[in-house]
Amino acid sequence: MKKFIIFVSGMFVLLVGIVLVLSNIDFNRLAKDNAYVQITKPTSVEEMKLDSGEIMTTYWYTLPAYHEDGRMIEVEFSASKELREEAYLMLYLTNEDNVTSYDEVTYEVYQRAVGGGA
Repeated sequence: MKKFIIFVSGMFVLLVGIVLVLSNIDFNRLAKDNAYVQITKPTSVEEMKLDSGEIMTTYWYTLPAYHEDGRMIEVEFSASKELREEAYLMLYLTNEDNVTSYDEVTYEVYQRAVGGGA
Protein backbone atom coordinates (compact mmCIF):
# COMPACT_ATOMS: atom_id res chain seq x y z
CA MET A 1 0.00 0.00 0.00
CA LYS A 2 2.84 2.38 0.87
CA LYS A 3 4.53 1.74 -2.51
CA PHE A 4 1.24 2.42 -4.30
CA ILE A 5 0.81 5.79 -2.57
CA ILE A 6 4.42 6.73 -3.40
CA PHE A 7 3.87 5.69 -7.03
CA VAL A 8 0.61 7.67 -7.37
CA SER A 9 2.19 10.71 -5.68
CA GLY A 10 5.19 10.52 -8.01
CA MET A 11 2.97 10.27 -11.08
CA PHE A 12 0.92 13.26 -9.87
CA VAL A 13 4.05 15.37 -9.36
CA LEU A 14 5.34 14.33 -12.79
CA LEU A 15 2.02 15.19 -14.45
CA VAL A 16 1.87 18.61 -12.75
CA GLY A 17 5.47 19.28 -13.81
CA ILE A 18 4.72 18.39 -17.44
CA VAL A 19 1.63 20.63 -17.47
CA LEU A 20 3.58 23.56 -16.01
CA VAL A 21 6.43 23.18 -18.50
CA LEU A 22 4.10 22.90 -21.50
CA SER A 23 2.00 25.87 -20.41
CA ASN A 24 5.07 28.12 -20.11
CA ILE A 25 6.81 27.25 -23.38
CA ASP A 26 5.98 29.48 -26.34
CA PHE A 27 6.26 27.14 -29.31
CA ASN A 28 5.97 30.11 -31.71
CA ARG A 29 9.43 31.24 -30.55
CA LEU A 30 11.17 27.92 -29.93
CA ALA A 31 14.10 27.17 -32.29
CA LYS A 32 13.25 29.96 -34.74
CA ASP A 33 15.47 32.25 -36.80
CA ASN A 34 15.44 35.96 -35.97
CA ALA A 35 15.29 39.09 -38.09
CA TYR A 36 14.95 42.72 -37.07
CA VAL A 37 12.63 45.38 -38.44
CA GLN A 38 11.68 49.01 -37.82
CA ILE A 39 7.92 49.62 -37.86
CA THR A 40 6.29 52.12 -40.20
CA LYS A 41 2.62 52.66 -40.98
CA PRO A 42 0.57 49.50 -41.68
CA THR A 43 0.52 48.45 -45.34
CA SER A 44 -3.19 47.63 -45.07
CA VAL A 45 -5.95 47.38 -42.49
CA GLU A 46 -8.67 44.70 -42.60
CA GLU A 47 -11.89 44.91 -40.65
CA MET A 48 -14.07 41.84 -40.19
CA LYS A 49 -17.49 41.88 -38.55
CA LEU A 50 -18.02 38.91 -36.25
CA ASP A 51 -21.38 37.18 -35.78
CA SER A 52 -21.69 38.95 -32.43
CA GLY A 53 -21.54 42.31 -34.24
CA GLU A 54 -18.08 43.11 -32.91
CA ILE A 55 -15.58 44.42 -35.46
CA MET A 56 -12.16 42.75 -35.47
CA THR A 57 -9.33 44.81 -36.95
CA THR A 58 -6.13 43.31 -38.36
CA TYR A 59 -3.15 45.49 -39.25
CA TRP A 60 -0.88 44.11 -42.00
CA TYR A 61 2.76 45.13 -42.35
CA THR A 62 5.09 44.46 -45.31
CA LEU A 63 8.58 45.63 -44.41
CA PRO A 64 12.27 44.95 -45.05
CA ALA A 65 13.82 42.93 -42.23
CA TYR A 66 17.47 42.22 -41.54
CA HIS A 67 19.15 39.04 -40.33
CA GLU A 68 22.12 39.31 -37.99
CA ASP A 69 24.43 38.51 -40.92
CA GLY A 70 23.13 41.61 -42.75
CA ARG A 71 20.92 39.84 -45.29
CA MET A 72 17.74 41.75 -46.09
CA ILE A 73 14.42 39.97 -46.64
CA GLU A 74 10.90 41.26 -47.09
CA VAL A 75 8.42 40.02 -44.50
CA GLU A 76 4.67 40.28 -44.19
CA PHE A 77 2.96 39.88 -40.83
CA SER A 78 -0.15 40.98 -39.00
CA ALA A 79 -0.99 42.41 -35.60
CA SER A 80 -4.29 42.73 -33.78
CA LYS A 81 -3.45 46.31 -32.79
CA GLU A 82 -1.57 49.05 -34.61
CA LEU A 83 2.10 48.85 -33.72
CA ARG A 84 3.97 51.92 -32.54
CA GLU A 85 5.64 53.72 -35.45
CA GLU A 86 9.44 53.79 -35.33
CA ALA A 87 9.47 50.83 -32.89
CA TYR A 88 12.09 48.11 -33.41
CA LEU A 89 11.02 44.47 -33.41
CA MET A 90 12.84 41.17 -33.27
CA LEU A 91 10.86 38.77 -35.45
CA TYR A 92 10.74 35.01 -34.98
CA LEU A 93 10.77 33.30 -38.39
CA THR A 94 10.18 29.91 -39.94
CA ASN A 95 10.89 29.11 -43.59
CA GLU A 96 13.07 32.23 -43.93
CA ASP A 97 10.23 34.80 -44.01
CA ASN A 98 7.17 33.41 -42.18
CA VAL A 99 6.73 35.50 -39.01
CA THR A 100 5.39 33.46 -36.07
CA SER A 101 5.90 36.02 -33.29
CA TYR A 102 7.73 39.23 -32.39
CA ASP A 103 9.14 41.17 -29.45
CA GLU A 104 9.87 44.89 -29.23
CA VAL A 105 13.57 45.64 -28.71
CA THR A 106 15.55 48.81 -28.09
CA TYR A 107 17.43 50.69 -30.79
CA GLU A 108 20.70 49.53 -29.23
CA VAL A 109 19.71 45.86 -29.54
CA TYR A 110 18.57 46.47 -33.13
CA GLN A 111 21.87 48.19 -34.05
CA ARG A 112 23.97 45.49 -32.37
CA ALA A 113 22.07 42.78 -34.24
CA VAL A 114 22.03 44.27 -37.75
CA GLY A 115 25.15 46.43 -37.54
CA GLY A 116 25.41 48.51 -40.68
CA GLY A 117 22.88 46.38 -42.59
CA ALA A 118 19.91 48.66 -42.03
